[in-house]
Amino acid sequence: MLIIFQELTKNFEQSLLASLIKNDKKEEFEDLRKNLITQSSKEEFGDYQCNICLVLSKIYKKNPRDIASDFIKKLNKNKRILDLCKDLEIAGPGFINIKLKDEILIKEIKLNIKCPRAGVPLSSNNVKDRLPDKVVVDFSSPNIAKEMHVGHLRSTIIGDSISRIFELRGYQVLRINHIGDWGTQFGMLITQLKDLYANNLKEIDQIKISDLVEFYKSSKKRFDNESEFQERSREEVVKLQSGNTESTAAWNLLCNQSRKEFDEIYKSLNIKIKERGESFYNPFLKSVIEELDYKNLLVEDQGAKCVFLDGMTNKEGKPLPLIIQKKDGGFNYATTDLAAIKYRFNKAPDGDDASRIIYVTDHGQSNHFAGVFQVAKKANWIPENCQVDHVPFGLVQGIDGKKLKTREGDTIRLKDLLFEAVRRAKEDLLERLKNENRYETEKFILNTSRVIGIGAVKYADLSQNRITNYQFSFDKMLSLNGNTAPYLLYTLVRISGINRKNDLIDESKHSISLNYEHECEWRLIRKLLKFDEVIISIEKDLMPNRLCNYLFELCQTYNRFYDQVPILKEEKYKKISRLKLCDLTEKTLKLSLELLGIETLERM
Repeated sequence: MLIIFQELTKNFEQSLLASLIKNDKKEEFEDLRKNLITQSSKEEFGDYQCNICLVLSKIYKKNPRDIASDFIKKLNKNKRILDLCKDLEIAGPGFINIKLKDEILIKEIKLNIKCPRAGVPLSSNNVKDRLPDKVVVDFSSPNIAKEMHVGHLRSTIIGDSISRIFELRGYQVLRINHIGDWGTQFGMLITQLKDLYANNLKEIDQIKISDLVEFYKSSKKRFDNESEFQERSREEVVKLQSGNTESTAAWNLLCNQSRKEFDEIYKSLNIKIKERGESFYNPFLKSVIEELDYKNLLVEDQGAKCVFLDGMTNKEGKPLPLIIQKKDGGFNYATTDLAAIKYRFNKAPDGDDASRIIYVTDHGQSNHFAGVFQVAKKANWIPENCQVDHVPFGLVQGIDGKKLKTREGDTIRLKDLLFEAVRRAKEDLLERLKNENRYETEKFILNTSRVIGIGAVKYADLSQNRITNYQFSFDKMLSLNGNTAPYLLYTLVRISGINRKNDLIDESKHSISLNYEHECEWRLIRKLLKFDEVIISIEKDLMPNRLCNYLFELCQTYNRFYDQVPILKEEKYKKISRLKLCDLTEKTLKLSLELLGIETLERM
């Protein structure tokens, strides 16, 4: 219904500018037009509301209801507004309630039924004979020789959902896994590897990721306590950076072992992502220094090369430096991230030719990215009409409000958390089958448990405002009641049950006139038509929880419709009209769950 909203806004603006804004007030029009029309706060107020008359009353020193009355007279002369709206009504101190005509809503519903994207339009960047704009989404980003933990969960599924939404809108999306596969820590890892597997480095193929974690800890301990090991580790870093064959081979073995574990988790989460680690940008780091120096942005401070940031200060109130090259000549994360921005915005084949870059990381990296973005803008590496966004998120906490950890105080491994979710989902399912005296195959039980368990974990995270911390609770996320994945899946299963019992399947697919009378039908229609607005709002503010909130409300609206309105036991024309609403609800639910990376079920 976004197109109707935009058309209404446009016509309201025209009437406002033409009849209510005097010549000496036209400069205020830009401020007045903001939020000229908004969604109604309650159903009884109509589809939209306009509160401009309350604002105008302060400018013209007139009663807002009198202004509203004059405004409605002008609006009623606008043919397009008359085509779209029922009578415009004044409410309260001077609000204008706007209700769309029934035939307009039915027309939109018919269009959405036919549309494979359930009414979501392609973005305006999709122009004939031109590739759509490219969006780079940088998410997940685990480190080599370390296991993925619960902290990686948020980045991975938030980034995946954002990617899916941009793909639905028709953008080219490049999903990047910026893994930590480079840096000084690899000197000690490779040295430890050579010490333990001096005869045959390929024996590391037998090492699991959990062993690699212990391997990392032991090498770090030696690095901190053995000066000879520390010296050899530093020499190993130089060898690696210079492309030494043996060191590179050892580095590849370490990366490959970690990659196996990462890929297993991505498979279980149904995540598609292209690995492009820190090492990819290593050849470009020197040019970052040279160009910043050429543009007179670099300042030497205590031996390090820095760019001092505007508006960012330390505890003493002095400008914060973003260190680009360390005193010893080494590079750090900022250097790599600047090289990445430069590469991603560069035109192909020397870059990705992106129009927008989105970074999904924890809130603790906000200042880092603010500094990196500022330097990139100063260096003119972010082209005009392009943008960079940091998508920060809070911590995953236990029900005690503290950071989620094991009983031993260790960070919870992501694979253990997912395994436990599926185990509990299976336990709940078996209990339900027992109570219903119902038999299902082992294949059904395993698949249903997996879909519910993984889906519940994803939805519990995505349904939260990503900026805040949230408390992780298996009991809440696996509940069939409330804003949970099982509740949404259950609603979808309910619709599938109707379709299985429908004896007018073929006939209901034909184009016929739709007729609606019941209040629950119109509520469901209006809720279904808001889907496009929700998706486009997420494209702007990158808040996937908006989609979850919408889905919960949609399911509540549908279930009231299901409970109060006969569907299959109704005369033919009503039956087909209501089945069409069931079909569109099913399509919208399935598509939305797919956007959240959640699989669906026909039965559960």
